[in-house]
Order: sequence, then structure tokens, then C-alpha cells
Amino acid sequence: MKTILLLEDLPEIRAWLKALVMQVFPNAQISESARVHDAISLVQAVQFDLALIDLGLPDGSGRDVVEKLRELQPDAQSVVVTIHDDDEHLFPALQAGAYGYILKEQPRELITEQLQRISQGEPPLSPSIARRVISHFAQQAKPQADLMPHVSLTERESEVLLRVAKGFTLPEIGVQLNLSRHTIADYVKQIYRKLNVSSRAEAALEAQRLGLFRRQ
Repeated sequence: MKTILLLEDLPEIRAWLKALVMQVFPNAQISESARVHDAISLVQAVQFDLALIDLGLPDGSGRDVVEKLRELQPDAQSVVVTIHDDDEHLFPALQAGAYGYILKEQPRELITEQLQRISQGEPPLSPSIARRVISHFAQQAKPQADLMPHVSLTERESEVLLRVAKGFTLPEIGVQLNLSRHTIADYVKQIYRKLNVSSRAEAALEAQRLGLFRRQ
């Protein structure tokens, strides 16, 4: 049974999200909170598997809860669920330790599908968010090669990484490269280990920082 934290201050949105969560995880035990302070208290008292966290709350930012979960419960998966798709909200949330980033204004079916990916070991990251990550770092000044640590990816790993960063799912990448989903999952694990990251968002950030995309 999954234990899930739901942090959302608007009752109607919280009820809507809870219904989606119960659809995807029918036996889950759900704790609800409308404030950062209360959510942090829950994190200190309850072991969670998953947390769906809004960012803009009456007493602060949900990013603080993401950070507290990373500190106290590193195995818990924090997923931001928000209306904000701008860099000012996205990148601090990812840097705080968010496992995924879902936009509320997406169709209900798409959000449900993204939540289902969690059970499949795939971070629920909206494709538009993945593209924003790449676009943002592509605009930054080119770092000096001699200042960057060396990371060696095989040609196949680079192909997989590019598709992961663009928001494709593991089955979609498997079809594109004519490989099984399990083989793609193994490649993703190897890539994450080499880059020392734990999510597709972090992989995209690190790959861009290291100049891997410019080498293609």
C-alpha cells in the first residue's frame, strides 16, 4: 500500500487531485495538507512513498517540502503539480529534489498517464517541461571544456539520453531504436549512474551542462 502526501491549498483542486490519485493508486493511504507547515509536520511523522506538491501556498513554497522530503525521506518521490511552467519555478523545484513536474492545466487523461508512469519507474515529467529544460540550457554561454569533468557515454547511451531529455517514454524510445523497453530501462540506469543523477530532468540538466548535446 502506497502512502501519499497531497499538498494543495484549494479544496476543489485537492479533491480533484485526490480522485486522480485514487484512480491510479486505489489502495493508497492519502494524507492531505493545505499548508507548508502542516505538510512538513506530516513528513516528520509519516513515511511517504510519494508526495504531490503544489508550489504556491498560503504560508510559503512547496519547494520547502520537497527539500524536507529529500532530507528526511530520500526514498520518497516528490512530484510538483502546479500551473507554473516558467523557469523561476521549474528549476528551483528540480534542484530541490523534485522527481517529476506535472502541469495542472494538462488534460485529465494525460495527468493520469503521467502518474501511472511512477509505478513503471518513469518520472512524471511533462514533455513541454523537458523541452524547456533543454531550451533553457541551450541559451547559456558555452562552458569551457577543460573546466568540465569527463563523462563518457556510448553512442547508444547518447541516443537514449537525447530521447529521455526530450520527454519520450521508455516504450516510445524502444520503438524508435528497435529495442525492448527493458533494454532501454537498463540503458537509462547506466546513464543515470554515469551522470550521478536520479531523474530525467536531472539527466537533461547535467547532459546539457557537460556539453553532451553539442557533441551530437
